[in-house]
Amino acid sequence: MAKKNDTAALLGALVITLGLLGAGGWWFLQQNQSLQLPTSLGDVIGQGETANRLSRGERLLLQGDRQPDKEQGIAAYGTGDFPEAIRLFQASLQASPNDPETLIYLNNAKIRQQTANPQAIAVVVSLPVDTDTSGAKEILRGVAQAQKEALDGGRGFLVVLADDDGDPAIAAEVAQALADQADILGVVGHFSSDTSLAAAQIYEAENLVMISPTSTAVSLSTAGDYIFRTVPSDRFTGTALANYLLERLNQRQVVVFFNSTSGYSNSLKDSLTTELFTRGGTVVAEVDVSPGGFNGAQALTDAKNKGVTAIALVTDTPTLNQALQIIQVNENQLPIVAGDSLYKPETLQIGGRDAVDMVVAIPWHILNHTNGTFPQVSRALWGGDVNWRTALSYDAAIALMTGIQQSSTPDRQNLQQTLASPNFSALGAAQTIQFLPSGDRNQALEMVTVQPGERSGFGYDFVPVP
Repeated sequence: MAKKNDTAALLGALVITLGLLGAGGWWFLQQNQSLQLPTSLGDVIGQGETANRLSRGERLLLQGDRQPDKEQGIAAYGTGDFPEAIRLFQASLQASPNDPETLIYLNNAKIRQQTANPQAIAVVVSLPVDTDTSGAKEILRGVAQAQKEALDGGRGFLVVLADDDGDPAIAAEVAQALADQADILGVVGHFSSDTSLAAAQIYEAENLVMISPTSTAVSLSTAGDYIFRTVPSDRFTGTALANYLLERLNQRQVVVFFNSTSGYSNSLKDSLTTELFTRGGTVVAEVDVSPGGFNGAQALTDAKNKGVTAIALVTDTPTLNQALQIIQVNENQLPIVAGDSLYKPETLQIGGRDAVDMVVAIPWHILNHTNGTFPQVSRALWGGDVNWRTALSYDAAIALMTGIQQSSTPDRQNLQQTLASPNFSALGAAQTIQFLPSGDRNQALEMVTVQPGERSGFGYDFVPVP
């Protein structure tokens, strides 16, 4: 078990009341919960409650994207009427062309019409009740694009969708349900580090490859030989943020805001503080934003009284409200750097002018790769720009599909050996996909900053740091 280092990011419920939802493609926030439609034949998976979290086309998981043709297509898929399902899914995409769930189900119906026992991969997203589903859709878009490209090239890989609710206990149950499906050769997921770490124990025991496109906790590097990721670990992010603070901003007195209940947040905090201390910086205060009644104004005032000259936000998705508090009460007085959990539309919409000049470390930004094939194809497919979660989910799916094709025998053990080989490589969204012995990916971070602009529809955009 030679593996990963990274800890956990919790997906969770954003409870910010948004008075306005601007334009900006799929920046829109939608409510979602898992909905099971009547099924009979088709690809009914498993038994019991966990089965309702899995679908190959016979269940609607994105309730916020309900559409008559889509629901009828799901019903047709469930009865095994794949030609009718294809017709209905195509009609649904005419009405809602940027719905990744429908595209995956359309691809699956085409594959099932062609072959009875196709090879399959799975993708796990988090769809907690009453929370934003934009992150799930970003991941599904990357996988759907990779699946479509493979199918257009003559290789059909069935994609099984799964929902873990952003809950580590449910993630483990979902992982076991996927492992019990013999045709599933690999899994894209999970979203947060906490859910990935919980599921990794199952995948490792069942010899099923998992490639996470979004889990960055350092401890994931030691989770097992079957655990990989296409996103750089927090060790790389901590170094990038420290470099920016010390070299670009010349700031050495830092306050770090974090969520003590999040593996991801703790992991990034530890990586950042270690790098700062090693290089002569000082973490004047570490402020836990998780306790109830958090007062951002008071916390920032206390930090300033201790001589703080810069702010680092390494909070997670469930504590986005608290991070936005800090951004607003700071009023552009102290420079701010942040982890990728702040790369969200709410930062632009709610942070607004107070977020201008804040710098965020992310793995990929479309404006740094405008001439690449992936951005051009994705823009044509989805009708707008995609972000790093889509790009690295695409990479995870491409890695699985390429690994399956390159394996001497397409089974789980051979796939793991192929991916772990130093000779493995695949062309990703921006650069070659290769894995370190730990299963990590050695990829540089890209720094973006908030500036006035119109691409997002909120009056502010994330753009590459000059």
